[in-house]
Amino acid sequence: MSKRDYYEILGVSRNATPEEIKKAYRQKALKYHPDKNPGDASAETKFKEAAEAYEVLSNADKKARYDQFGHAGMGNNFGGGGFGGGMSMDDIFSQFGDIFGGFGGFGSGFGRSTGRRVNKGTNLRIKVKLSLEEILTGVEKKVKVSKFVSCKSCKGTGAKDGGAFHTCSTCNGMGRVTRVTNTFLGQMQTATTCPTCGGEGKTITDKCTVCYGNGIVKEDEVISINIPAGVAEGMQLSLNGKGNAAARGGVPGDLIVLVEEVPHEKLIRDGSNLLYDHYITFTQAVLGDTIEVPTLEGKARIKIDAGTQGGKVLRLKGKGLPSVNAYGRGDLLVNINVWTPQNVSREEKTMLEQLAHSPNFQPSPRKGEKSFFERMKDVFN
Repeated sequence: MSKRDYYEILGVSRNATPEEIKKAYRQKALKYHPDKNPGDASAETKFKEAAEAYEVLSNADKKARYDQFGHAGMGNNFGGGGFGGGMSMDDIFSQFGDIFGGFGGFGSGFGRSTGRRVNKGTNLRIKVKLSLEEILTGVEKKVKVSKFVSCKSCKGTGAKDGGAFHTCSTCNGMGRVTRVTNTFLGQMQTATTCPTCGGEGKTITDKCTVCYGNGIVKEDEVISINIPAGVAEGMQLSLNGKGNAAARGGVPGDLIVLVEEVPHEKLIRDGSNLLYDHYITFTQAVLGDTIEVPTLEGKARIKIDAGTQGGKVLRLKGKGLPSVNAYGRGDLLVNINVWTPQNVSREEKTMLEQLAHSPNFQPSPRKGEKSFFERMKDVFN
């Protein structure tokens, strides 16, 4: 069964603001929350659907990719997107705890996100250069990235031996402190991040001597990037969790890969099509010939008909590039130019002068023959 549109799931338009998207998700999450719908499998599915939609639409990079490619842009080749049905309830509460933090009247379910802050590592951005040959087939690139990784000595906790912690006495391990104030509307309850532990619910009693309590250290890591066929200049791919590790545990950032296309020596890209200019001699144009032209998979032989005019465009079907979000391949368009000699000998000049007045050498376009601009319009349409 095909997946539902993320905008449809949240009930927002495609030009909705981040605030509107967040508000819509809050409403859906409250409506289908498991504590309000105990034992209702349908509500749980809708709750997870809303979380998946929000995870994509609240992230600018993922949202742009989804807007351009739809669910196809959320696949493995793009580093994933959404939860794919594999995220647990605890994962959802952990990642989006701030969505539920202000609602204390719905029972213990909102307590699953104890209010503790979930650290988020920063994203990394790199450029990857690709040749047209690599774009034709797709390619796996291995890149070395200098990034923050979890400290092995303390297992990313920041505490010596991974266990030198003490439960925060200010928030009793909840990560948030609650304050009740009296207003003319009655009592109002607000929850804020604990100022003592910074929302982690615990404090370090003895810091790790390797990472000095941060839980992360800088290292080089070789990362494999599977780049799909048909990508284009400026396109971004996101590898979830391949960015910087978060301080003292949490969710790592993403690795954002920007595609940089290396110009081909002979071929010019135009979308999925490839363009090539080929010059033939005057005699080839008059008598016809067979020529070779370059493609991304070797050379191809094409026939030049006798009487070929300069500006004729020959189409080699399926010799272009694939589209990243469609089937099939573009074409190779060969623009035929007739080379006019710039230097001729006295004998050659005499022969040309003899031919100059021959009826067959006088321009005589066929009736109804299309102009150059009309031919170009036909080619690109």
